[in-house]
Amino acid sequence: MAPLAKRTLAALLLTATTQAAVAELPGMQGPQHFGFTVPDRQAAVDFFVEVIGCEAFFTIGPFGPFEDDWMEVNLNVHPEATIPAAHLVRCGDGTNLEIFEYTAPDQRTEQPRNSDIGGHHIAFYVDDMDQAVGYLKEQGVKVLGEPHTFAEGPMEGLTWVYFMAPWGMQLELVSVPFGSMSYEEENPGRLWDPRH
Repeated sequence: MAPLAKRTLAALLLTATTQAAVAELPGMQGPQHFGFTVPDRQAAVDFFVEVIGCEAFFTIGPFGPFEDDWMEVNLNVHPEATIPAAHLVRCGDGTNLEIFEYTAPDQRTEQPRNSDIGGHHIAFYVDDMDQAVGYLKEQGVKVLGEPHTFAEGPMEGLTWVYFMAPWGMQLELVSVPFGSMSYEEENPGRLWDPRH
């Protein structure tokens, strides 16, 4: 099979697979929020608002303590767990963040690393990587290493660097200074992008 035919077939299969996956959950339109737990909810909201530039919307809670197993049944946490509050914030043209603070008799307090099961990070798109990194450093934020740019593969053209929230959560900056990643040349589908 010719290389062009192979690429076309691969693109068609990817498109069919993507469409089939979307069809599995009726009415699914995309992520509405990303939730995570922090040790100090107000300090986390302050960081996202005052340093990152997110907008705080509202607070919910408290929830618990309950006399039954409601927390375990509905949230898969210890029955005696409580949620003093959760805050909803929005960061630019992206999904919402739901920032929780919990108490629980069996609570683990160490942050997962990316290599741990349950490890995670949130990436923020920026227009100018050097300017954004300089700003974070001026704010006393720990930036891990220097920005790197993919020079090959489907993410060719994307520049990235990780940084740390004050409570130890790993975050990331990404930028596509030349306007596109190489996967866009062969794939008719597009990853979500806050620029579009």
